[in-house]
Amino acid sequence: MPTPATVAVIDIGKTNAKVVLIDTARGVQIDALSMPNKVVEGAPYPHADVDGLWAFILASLKTLNARHQVSAISITTHGATGALVTAEGLALPVLDYEYRGPEETAGEYGKVRPAFAESYSPLLPVGLNLGAQIFWQARRFPQEFANVTAILAYPQYWAWRLTGVMASEVTSLGCHTDLWAPDQKTFSSLVAKEGWGRLFPPVRPAASVLGPILPAIAAATGVPDGTPVACGIHDSNASLLPHLGQHETPFTVISTGTWTICMTVGGSTAGLDPERDSLANVDAYGRPVPTARFMGGREFDLLAGSGHPPAEADIDRVIEEQIQVLPTFVPGVGTFPNSEGRWTHSPEKLNAGERTAAVSLYLALVAEAALSLCGIGRQIIVEGPLARNALFGQALAALTGVGVTASADATGTSLGASLLLAPVGGEAEESPAVRPLDHKGLTAYRQAWLERAKA
Repeated sequence: MPTPATVAVIDIGKTNAKVVLIDTARGVQIDALSMPNKVVEGAPYPHADVDGLWAFILASLKTLNARHQVSAISITTHGATGALVTAEGLALPVLDYEYRGPEETAGEYGKVRPAFAESYSPLLPVGLNLGAQIFWQARRFPQEFANVTAILAYPQYWAWRLTGVMASEVTSLGCHTDLWAPDQKTFSSLVAKEGWGRLFPPVRPAASVLGPILPAIAAATGVPDGTPVACGIHDSNASLLPHLGQHETPFTVISTGTWTICMTVGGSTAGLDPERDSLANVDAYGRPVPTARFMGGREFDLLAGSGHPPAEADIDRVIEEQIQVLPTFVPGVGTFPNSEGRWTHSPEKLNAGERTAAVSLYLALVAEAALSLCGIGRQIIVEGPLARNALFGQALAALTGVGVTASADATGTSLGASLLLAPVGGEAEESPAVRPLDHKGLTAYRQAWLERAKA
């Protein structure tokens, strides 16, 4: 396939959905449209607004094609999500992974889910294990489940809507689903026990072209007939993709958004702790990647709001007076899943800059703890919104003693997903190293935080 001039990336995050157009010759974003990704709270359970998202995708493709012309389409989405489909459409709505329904069958599910040593997938709350979602849906809605003809991970669901072709793909199957055995590069024992193997389409590489867009899609959007559509990729792995083969291993990529995902390529899985939300993701080449994660973006929004940039005086006061945030404000997940989040000082008495400083230091400390599980590489690359948080990067560099670079690309997932169909063009730009935070009180601040976090 000739290299497409542009790639439209459908990028569905847990909080926001985007369609981003990448100029492949320069490897840069040239346009983007976005919308909030809101959960539908109606029956039969909270679920993804696939109709709203589909309308947004079609309208965005039409707009971007009119402005620039779309040459190819790629897809990346958040994990822990799948679609139960029939030949006509959804057999059941796409379950919101934050719904507690799957916990109703947790005891029964625990008897059949694979061991961590097989799946590298920890037992997670609510619906964060896709296998637990499917298990619950099969028992809660047996009549509807009996009609299911295929199970599609979320990127491949959208690829099917665009092309009519079904596929499975390893980065989404290997994303704490309990469905994949990374070392064996095959479906886990859970799939065989439950008889689901017949429901999963053949595994295809993320970069494979499933087919051209359907004629109806071309007619609705103006995107040319024959436009190729990639199989698609899990969003954290999309962020990882531009770095594979580019750095000496081991190296760490921290992909940030609603979740903060720490991934150490070439690292060891020996330090992973299934009780602390660490696992192995599977990269686009099918290799296990030690990973630890926490809901950093969600916590930043909860605790700092708009995130007013802190002045030097704000940082000084926070460190010198040991104003700290302690884990965790999203219970049940992350590096401290059983801890109850709290402040050491009343946040109402802090100005906006001080709050941002305290929360940024908190996220750096949690990231350091996460890296103790998945391993710290020779360098750390921060992608996504936290790359724009100077104090986070400076503190992380000082705490770990490892060089940190902050990616200037605000859409690391989108750029990574575009690489499924086109190599990066232009001159590769190395982001400058972040200057480590130089503050005499940081060591004592860190020690106090560690002691309080364990209390």
